[in-house]
Amino acid sequence: MQIGILGVGAIGQLLAQQLAAAGLEPWLLPRANTPPLAEQGEEQVYTLELGDQSLQTSFLCLAQDSSKLKQLDLLLVTVKAYQVEAALEPLLPKLHPDCRILLLHNGLGPHQSLAAKLNGRPLSLGTTSQAALKLSSNHIRQTGRGLTQIGDLSGAPTPEAMKTALLNAIPGSQWSDAILEALWQKLAVNAVINPLTAIHRVNNGALAAPEFEGTICAILDELLQVAKQEGIALTFDALHARVKEVIRLTAANYSSMYQDLKHGRKTEIDYINGYLQQRAEQYGLTLPINSELVAQIKALEPRN
Repeated sequence: MQIGILGVGAIGQLLAQQLAAAGLEPWLLPRANTPPLAEQGEEQVYTLELGDQSLQTSFLCLAQDSSKLKQLDLLLVTVKAYQVEAALEPLLPKLHPDCRILLLHNGLGPHQSLAAKLNGRPLSLGTTSQAALKLSSNHIRQTGRGLTQIGDLSGAPTPEAMKTALLNAIPGSQWSDAILEALWQKLAVNAVINPLTAIHRVNNGALAAPEFEGTICAILDELLQVAKQEGIALTFDALHARVKEVIRLTAANYSSMYQDLKHGRKTEIDYINGYLQQRAEQYGLTLPINSELVAQIKALEPRN
């Protein structure tokens, strides 16, 4: 089984290290128009700091037009949600028709826009609560352990051997037969923590303060309205408890949206609260709280 990883950010590198430690030897595929991490087609050494340990592993970096792309059985896509389509579409004709695509990003949306372009190609989705910090182009530090959930969305089911290999390689991972429900649960966490921490410039733990409780409940109430229309079975109590637990467990962390704004980068708001807003419009619903959060984040994003 040959695995490729599209996107060599912190999570892409972390997964590559975990897969390599399990003997799977993934290939890395930087996005087009990004500086190559090595001469394309050559191996590059990557470093993972894990506690007091430092692990160095060599990975093969593929060019966008490499003939080796046809050998891939699975392509993990670990780029930002707003980069998925542009990064993946040029590669689709170069992949074997049976090569499975596994999207791993915050938020929702790309799976719907890609559906018509896959021509029956198998598509799986995933979400991870693992965290890593990119120290340099090929050096990361794991900053958090957490649950990784993977499941099939369309096309042929994942072969048992591939499923077993992934779950054995990725710590804290599990298979989900109801992956969309799992992704909506993660969406609820992101819809609360990401915009609120970014707007108020606080760490996750600050959201435990009473002053945020009304807004948190309003975000979840609006999300549940949309989820009901989408046929996703969720309850307020379960979502509220999960959000509170994540706030507690990641109290010292700064959200990805906070980090994006801090470093002058575009955020994934369109695929989190913006996704809720977009789906709500399809059903004639209005989401005043989530819409206001989208507007506030947009106003803070870089103009270029």
